[in-house]
This record gives sequence, structure tokens and C-alpha cells, in this order.
Amino acid sequence: MARTKEFDPDAALQSALELFWRRGYEATSMADLVEHLGIGRASIYATFGNKHELYLKALDRYCETRGPFLLDEMSQPGPVLPAVRAVVRRFAAEAASPEDRLNGCFITNTAAELAPHDPAAARRVQGSWDHLETVLHSALVRARAQGELPEDRDPHALARMLLVLMQGMRIVGKASNDPARVRDAAEQSLALLA
Repeated sequence: MARTKEFDPDAALQSALELFWRRGYEATSMADLVEHLGIGRASIYATFGNKHELYLKALDRYCETRGPFLLDEMSQPGPVLPAVRAVVRRFAAEAASPEDRLNGCFITNTAAELAPHDPAAARRVQGSWDHLETVLHSALVRARAQGELPEDRDPHALARMLLVLMQGMRIVGKASNDPARVRDAAEQSLALLA
């Protein structure tokens, strides 16, 4: 007779996500996962696979929970640029806040730690960035069509610039104690939308 799982896999995955997000892939051992999740090594392997597979599942969970909010925010009827500005300013505020800056962004952390040598992680990072760029591009196309953005502005190039800025703010925010760096960069970039 098969044994039933004595833990909630969904809660365990969320717990693993939080640990990987805080410590990174390399600094998190299987022993750390066993202790943090409160389940045995065999149960982790049986449910999630090895540490790398668990990390990728945690990264997928992060992307699934973060991605839809941006689309919702920038798809509302009416003026678009206020929503774009709000998103960029929120990224800046999160990057500069003492609570958020220590963890940074799980995608950005993965880009720096694993993407250069881990194709599976790199695909997930690229997918997240593609999604963000597409959402920004669509919003900026709409803004230009509604007359909020001058005709000579390239929505595609602006979306890419904002993507790079937003990811860069995460890196600078994590490593710097000067929140003005991030806020000033955000405001200067937003001036290009006027």
C-alpha cells in the first residue's frame, strides 16, 4: 500500500522558493532544504526531484505569481502612462526598501548567479524578461495610439530601456545603501516618456 504524503507539496515549494530567494542556489544545501521545509530528503527527491529541479520549480512558481499583476495594471482602460510610471516607481521603491533589497528579485538573482552557465535557468530568466518587455511594449503602443506618448518615440526601444532599467535597479538596490541612486535613475528614465 502506498504511503500518503505527510506534507503539503504546495507549501513546501513556497518554502523552498523563499529559502532559495534569500540565500541563492549555491548557498542552499540539501541539508538546508530538509531543515527549512521540515521534510525528509527522500520526500524532497520523490516530490520535486534533485536540488536543481526544485530550484527551477521554485523559479517557475515565482514567475507564475509575479507576472499577471503587471499585465493587469497596464491593461486597465484609460490613460496608460500613469500605470507605466507607477510600475517603474514601484520597482524603484522595492529595490531601495531595506526589507526588499536584501533578497532582491528572484529572477535578477538567478540571472546573475545561474543564467550564464545554466541553460534551464537562463530560459526562465529570458521568459520572464520577454513577458515584462511585451507587457511594457503593449502598454507603450497603446499610450502612443492614445496620444499620451509622442509619435517619434519607439515603444519597442522604450520597453527595452525600461526592462533593463528595472532589472538594473534590482541589482543596484541590492548592493547599495543609497536609495537615491535607484529613485533618480527611475525618474530620469520616466522623463523620456513625456
